[in-house]
Amino acid sequence: MGPPSIQPVDRLRQAYQRRHESDYIFSFWTALGWSVLTLGVFYFYVFYQLMRRMREHNLRRLELLGAARDFAWEVAGGRGLQDELRPHFERAATHLDGLQRMTRDFRDPTIWLLLSIVGGRLGFVEIIAYVFLDGDLVRHDIAEGGAESEVATIFSRLGQPVPQPDPARIKGKHNYIARVIVSIVTVGIYAFWWTYNMMNEPNRHFEVNWAWEDSLAQAAQALQQ
Repeated sequence: MGPPSIQPVDRLRQAYQRRHESDYIFSFWTALGWSVLTLGVFYFYVFYQLMRRMREHNLRRLELLGAARDFAWEVAGGRGLQDELRPHFERAATHLDGLQRMTRDFRDPTIWLLLSIVGGRLGFVEIIAYVFLDGDLVRHDIAEGGAESEVATIFSRLGQPVPQPDPARIKGKHNYIARVIVSIVTVGIYAFWWTYNMMNEPNRHFEVNWAWEDSLAQAAQALQQ
C-alpha cells in the first residue's frame, strides 16, 4: 500500500504556508551595498535568487490554485453544484495548464548561476536571463490571474466570496532592445536600473498574491467548518 493521499484542503494550507520559502523579497539597496562591499561577488547570490524565486513561486502557485480548485470541487459535489460550476472548473484547469507548461522551461538556478560565473559579470548571460524572467512574470501572471478569477467565482458561488484579481496588475513586457542599447551606451550603469526592476516588479507581484491568498485561505477554512 502506498502512502495516504493528502487532502486538497491540506495541500492548499501547505502551499499557503510555504510562500515565505518561495517568494523571496529583495531589497535593492541592501543587495547593491553588499555587492559593492564584496567587489561583485554577492551579485552571484542575487542572480541565483532571481532565477530561483520565480521558478519556486510558479510551482507553489500551481499547487495552491490546483488544491483550491480540487477542494472546491469536493465542496461543490456535496452541495450538488458540480454540473453548474463545471465550466468554471474546466477554465481553471486550462489556466493551470499554462502554469504547468512553465515548469518545463530551462530555469534551473544552479545551472544559470554557473553560466553567469563562466560568462562574466553583467554579460550576455544576465541579459538573456533578464529577458526570460520578465517574459516569465508576464506569462505567469496572465495564467494565474485567469485561474484566480475562476476560483474566486467558484468560491463565491459556494458562499465564501474571494476577491476577483485586478486585470490592471498585469505589466507589459520590457523593451528589451532599448534596454540593451541604453546599457551599452551608459557603460553598464543602466543595468543597475534594470536589475532594480527585476527585483521590484516580482516583489510587488508577490505582495498582491499574498493579499489574495489570505482571502482564499480564510474562505477555505470557513467552507471546511
